[in-house]
Amino acid sequence: MADLFDTAAKGQDKAPGTTPGGAPDTAPDTAPDTGPRPLADRLRPARLADVIGQDQVLGADGPLGAMLAAGALSSLILWGPPGVGKTTIARLLADQADLHFIQISAIFTGVPDLRRIFDEARLRRRQGRGTLLFVDEIHRFNKAQQDGFLPHMEDGTIILVGATTENPSFELNAAVLSRAQVMVLERLSLADLERLAQRAEGALGTPLPLTGPAREALLDMADGDGRALLNLIEQVAAWNVAGKLDTEALGQRLARRAAQYDKSGDAHYNLISALHKSVRGSDPDAALYWLARMIDGGEDPRYLARRITRMAVEDIGLADPQAQSVCLHAWEVYERLGSPEGELALAQAVTYLALAPKSNGVYAAWKGAQRLAKSTGSAPPPKHILNAPTKLMKDQGYGAGYAYDHDAEDGFSGQNYFPEGVKRPVLYAPPERGFERELHKRLDYFAKLRARRQAE
Repeated sequence: MADLFDTAAKGQDKAPGTTPGGAPDTAPDTAPDTGPRPLADRLRPARLADVIGQDQVLGADGPLGAMLAAGALSSLILWGPPGVGKTTIARLLADQADLHFIQISAIFTGVPDLRRIFDEARLRRRQGRGTLLFVDEIHRFNKAQQDGFLPHMEDGTIILVGATTENPSFELNAAVLSRAQVMVLERLSLADLERLAQRAEGALGTPLPLTGPAREALLDMADGDGRALLNLIEQVAAWNVAGKLDTEALGQRLARRAAQYDKSGDAHYNLISALHKSVRGSDPDAALYWLARMIDGGEDPRYLARRITRMAVEDIGLADPQAQSVCLHAWEVYERLGSPEGELALAQAVTYLALAPKSNGVYAAWKGAQRLAKSTGSAPPPKHILNAPTKLMKDQGYGAGYAYDHDAEDGFSGQNYFPEGVKRPVLYAPPERGFERELHKRLDYFAKLRARRQAE
């Protein structure tokens, strides 16, 4: 495979003391850093054992714990939401494995920068030391740029640790994924956030001036993001207040962290899946919760109206024929009222669907009909149901023997309408739920009548 970064760049200078992504260079400035440091930076763990949360990955039985115990660290992709420790874990892995650590961001790093990093890592390897290259937002590199990492991963020039908030299955090359293990990091639990808050209070030397409920509200505001929590704590600690603040006072002084939601990313698909399955599972409370999460995240209500209508077609169908009309009417109401009033119409439609009888009878029948249509090729309809507007067509037998159903007993002729040679299938099998109970009775009635007509 061709190496996109094989030739060293010329004429590209970097700022002293930094690598091309803003990370410390091999010979950093020795002047002491006397500037103020954010609390989140001051509390950055010095050992992997100090990392809060992610025991499923870092524990003795976790994949990273096993790697380090065996002294065999391989390239990794750290996948998880913001503020769960991706950068910290990468830095501590380099420390524990005695690797030179370089941090870059895919947003700010170009091809010349990467060429220089690989050249320096190659020289470092000849001198007996390996390099851990941490790439933040690795999914921002295009596919060709991602391919450029492969030869350097394969020959041991670098151990790649990529961090991403997006699903690697969709955003990273299969070749990169085949050479790296994906580690899934989870948002911090309330218990994890409380441990982090206690650690912060120890570093500050004072407890937070909050009542118990206000402290819980503060943890909720962080929404599983440890870095966000430390930033909030730093703000609270800077206030000069007498006594303790209650929940209302805290809410007036602090804004809740915006929920993580990318309308074109993984969260979008995860939440619409949760909404759809909650409706299918007849849980109106859960369905309303996921609808609210998506609208609060900035989802287009018109997209939601379309997906809600799809739910009526796919999961309710003829068990409640009115369901589609309810959805279309809610869609129309939203178009007339707009947000936020029109969102209530969508909530009503979601609630109606969740409580409606469920059936995928027509959905399954349609899929079966599509498969049968493909497998039977171009088989023509039987001649007796073809019109014969010309004499030639009549001479060919078009329309011969057609039985006009309205002239038949019970308005049902029982004739065959499938192509000759195609065995009559059973495509639509309505469950005995909702309105389809009645349709099930009608199908049974026509099946018995058809058998009787064919026997006559």
